[in-house]
Amino acid sequence: MVMSETKPRRLTVRARTRFTRWDLVLAMVLVLAVAGLLWRASGVFSYKWAWSTVWPFVFRFDELTASWVPNLLAEGLATTLRLAFWGILAASLIGTVMGFARVSRRLVFRLIGTAYVMLIRNIPPVVFVFVFVYFIASQIMPTLALGDRAKELSPALQWWVSIFFGTPKLLDNFLLGLLCLSVFSGAYVTEIVRAGIQSVPKAQIEAGNSLGMSQADVTRFVVLPQAFRNVLPPMAGQLIQLIKDSSLVSLVSIQELTFMAQDVQITTQRVFEVFVFTGAIYFVICFTLSQVFASLERRYARALK
Repeated sequence: MVMSETKPRRLTVRARTRFTRWDLVLAMVLVLAVAGLLWRASGVFSYKWAWSTVWPFVFRFDELTASWVPNLLAEGLATTLRLAFWGILAASLIGTVMGFARVSRRLVFRLIGTAYVMLIRNIPPVVFVFVFVYFIASQIMPTLALGDRAKELSPALQWWVSIFFGTPKLLDNFLLGLLCLSVFSGAYVTEIVRAGIQSVPKAQIEAGNSLGMSQADVTRFVVLPQAFRNVLPPMAGQLIQLIKDSSLVSLVSIQELTFMAQDVQITTQRVFEVFVFTGAIYFVICFTLSQVFASLERRYARALK
């Protein structure tokens, strides 16, 4: 009997991209459900929308300069974007350092990292904001007096400070919110980094050590590339969450988007228009950032092939 040699077939699973009739039915059901909810709401909830009251608070016409200048909502959006940019960098730095501390061989570093994470994660966000701002940061910022130092800079340097951190007279206020947001979000980034490092098989680390690689080289060439791939999706979610958490600092009078929206709502007495518009802005920011991270994930996945 002659045995025919057969090669094993590679099983591949491809994502289905074709739009089927069931997808169409599901889409129609969702559209009808949303339309029904809106129709019911319009019958019960009698409200006359006045969007024209919101737009003047985004930009206003300055008669002195004969040009359009940012108003309250645009200024609040700029502050939110600054908080998001610097907060992402600071929280990533804090989380990376504390993440390595959590898996360190030295007990003192592990205790510091564990205490930091346990303290932040087990306190409600609103309580943490008030405690941190009024009992910790309020003792640090007056000593640094960065706002007063910024006022003494040349006009050119003050312009750069206003671009990256806002107006110099509110610099201490901005840094207060930034520090609070970074410390709070850094605790969650710490756990993501720790999980990413521990996801690397120990056999690969031992193989690197057996080849005579130093601990720094093992971390750089073995641990970090694989850990980065594992932490990128949850890290993206946490950094997007940081942008939404930036609204918490409005509780301590940081003049970001939510704080300014509350001022506009009090002035116009238009609750729904102001906060629907504000929610749409947050959605656009977070959705855009999610697409950026999705693109980074695809590029990194292609680079590993």
